[in-house]
Amino acid sequence: MSMLRFGEALNAESNDVMGGRAKRVLVAYSMGGRLALHALARADAPWDAAVIVSAHPGLEDADERRARLALDGGWATKAFGGDWQKFLEEWNAQPVLVGQPPRDADASARLVTRRREIARSFVDWSLGAQEPMWGELGRIKIPVLWVVGERDEKFHGLGQRAVSIMPQARLAVAPGAGHRVPWDCGEWFAARVAEFIRASVN
Repeated sequence: MSMLRFGEALNAESNDVMGGRAKRVLVAYSMGGRLALHALARADAPWDAAVIVSAHPGLEDADERRARLALDGGWATKAFGGDWQKFLEEWNAQPVLVGQPPRDADASARLVTRRREIARSFVDWSLGAQEPMWGELGRIKIPVLWVVGERDEKFHGLGQRAVSIMPQARLAVAPGAGHRVPWDCGEWFAARVAEFIRASVN
């Protein structure tokens, strides 16, 4: 499924499940945030507000996209056929994942049972496979809380640019956090999301 089709399917599923009974807030992290943007930018998007965490709206240079596809192909190979613990260690050692890895190490280890799906996600949902969304962000008219970690300099910059394009977006910077804001700064994150939802959809 393409990312565009994913956005269409996500919106349709939300309508099927929720109908008109409740306010809808889409909360998405990292790769999920990228996928969420495809749903939010559609004219038929049913969402009332959104929280986007540590997401990349897309690489604008074709050579960068090709290089990222090759890189993610390598990660897919490691995830599917390599030593699982070594894969996790290498993944968590990436510069972008500064700070502590997710606290539930046992849950990460148990994901080995889904290694085929994880490997497939590196290919299907690669940042290199995504058409850049920068030109589409202005279509997102609902309130958006874009969250980044204070120490995640690259994504801090991406977030600043993204919120400058969307009419009702604002940036929230998690103090002392890296890329994994919900794990690095969980109480702060929960409080900011709750405040945003109260202010945006009540």
